[in-house]
Amino acid sequence: MDPEMAQAFDFLLRILPMVVIIVGLSIGGSLLHTWLKIKNGYPLQNAWGMAIHPKKDEETVERIRLLTTENAQLRAELGSVKDRLETVERIVTDQPLRLAAEIDQLKIGKGGNA
Repeated sequence: MDPEMAQAFDFLLRILPMVVIIVGLSIGGSLLHTWLKIKNGYPLQNAWGMAIHPKKDEETVERIRLLTTENAQLRAELGSVKDRLETVERIVTDQPLRLAAEIDQLKIGKGGNA
């Protein structure tokens, strides 16, 4: 074998594993990136960078509408619970004498209105 050819072949054998590792890491990184996008709900992209959105059918639209309605109801309920919690916190942290005076005033106010 020609010495130049042997030297080129030897160089190729030393470089080839690095090329394979770089290509493997690139493909693995691309797969990981796509999996993370899918897992976290980001839209995939086509070759031109445009988002690929799933097709919307009637069932999906209805499910979104129901979830939106339920979300609004739960937010309203959470607001009510927060208000009640504020009242309970105020009652617990108020001084007992002032709280007793407020309760007496409420009793007197209800007795006068009845």
